[in-house]
Amino acid sequence: MKKAQEVASKLMGSAYESLDERAQKVARHVAEGKHIARNVTQDYEKGTTFGQRAADRVASFGGSWIFVGLFAAVMLLWVGLNAFLVMSRGKTFDPYPYILLNLFLSMLAAIQAPVILMSQNRHSEKDRLNAEHDYEVNLKAELDIMLLHEKMDLLREKQWEELLAIQKEQLSILADLIHKKSLVP
Repeated sequence: MKKAQEVASKLMGSAYESLDERAQKVARHVAEGKHIARNVTQDYEKGTTFGQRAADRVASFGGSWIFVGLFAAVMLLWVGLNAFLVMSRGKTFDPYPYILLNLFLSMLAAIQAPVILMSQNRHSEKDRLNAEHDYEVNLKAELDIMLLHEKMDLLREKQWEELLAIQKEQLSILADLIHKKSLVP
């Protein structure tokens, strides 16, 4: 916890306690050197109910070309069967304005629309969780990069100090050589 407080104050410029829950989580992960990435979709799918999974399946089927093709086939079959019955017997089970067909279509729409909305709401929630997770991963990456910059700066400063020490030693050796050469006739 102390390391997380140091990370928060040093890299984020705020007290650990003043950060929101996600930023605190990121500060803890940076301090502990742990990864933060996870499969949000897999985690989210574990908590779904049967009804939510069914709504997703209905929505994916209702928005597919297979559904459109089957829907068109049923409509053509309905109209064709009614036309055939009118020609062969003079009477049909659903005469021309197709009131029974309209009733079935209205019932299908009345059931399908809320199910699709439920699925869309669930996908919106999943997208929100993905966005929050992306924020956490991006914040951690940014903090890790800041730490790397800091380490690189420290290494560079150390190298400069070592280089200056080597140059001083070289100058000292060179001065000794010049002094010795001036002593030799």
